[in-house]
Amino acid sequence: MKINRGKKHRPRRTLLYGVHGVGKSQWAASAPDVVFLNLEDGLDDIDCASTDVITRFDRVKEILNELSAEKHEFKNLAIDSADWLEKLIHKEVADDHGKTHISEIGYGAGYKSAMAKWHQLLFGLDWIRNERGMGVILLAHCDVKRFESPEQESYDRYQPALHPLAAAALQEWCDEVLFASYRVFTKKEDQGFNKERNIAVGDGERYIRTQETPAVLAKNRLDLPAELPMPKNNGFAAYSQYFPGNIDGVVVDGSSKQK
Repeated sequence: MKINRGKKHRPRRTLLYGVHGVGKSQWAASAPDVVFLNLEDGLDDIDCASTDVITRFDRVKEILNELSAEKHEFKNLAIDSADWLEKLIHKEVADDHGKTHISEIGYGAGYKSAMAKWHQLLFGLDWIRNERGMGVILLAHCDVKRFESPEQESYDRYQPALHPLAAAALQEWCDEVLFASYRVFTKKEDQGFNKERNIAVGDGERYIRTQETPAVLAKNRLDLPAELPMPKNNGFAAYSQYFPGNIDGVVVDGSSKQK
């Protein structure tokens, strides 16, 4: 029986989600030698390598097969975005069942079928990561959802804008789940007549949260600081500097190598 010991330096599996317009795509575009699966058609103003706009889930699988089999220079794969990818998965499931929408498939069977496609996709992404040495970056929008705590009263928090089953699967699969937003403070404003109100203020500073809090779903396996800066240019470097065994976010030792 073969026993492996010690740490393995492999490319990261990262989910970055956040508020609208915070710069998720620009952040991913600063990763070394990255190629985008263009699902949203929102990359025109970003200098990056990307596919044509993808409108079918079977085309996603075709491109992953090409990245797996063909020679190329890319070291990172960005999926922009996971929630738009989920729409393609749901459409394919609905078409498979002769329905116009996945919700028309009774007893939640449609969403269970969608999870089979998600797991097939994650298997393919793991192959690209392990055999081709590519990092995987999933981008997603966010929702504010109710979290039902077993220990205290329920509360709202930011989560990826995905079906709960898919969100749970991606959170488990990813090494890091990061939340991007603008830094906002509140201050009290005097309205007169002994009345005050809270107003939000901020200077547009963007940052990333790496650890779970009551307000944000997040995690990391790198012992990252609770917050990372998110500069407009080369924001990925603030994250990748913590990667073990790498230079500028590119794995340089371990078993994973570009073929």
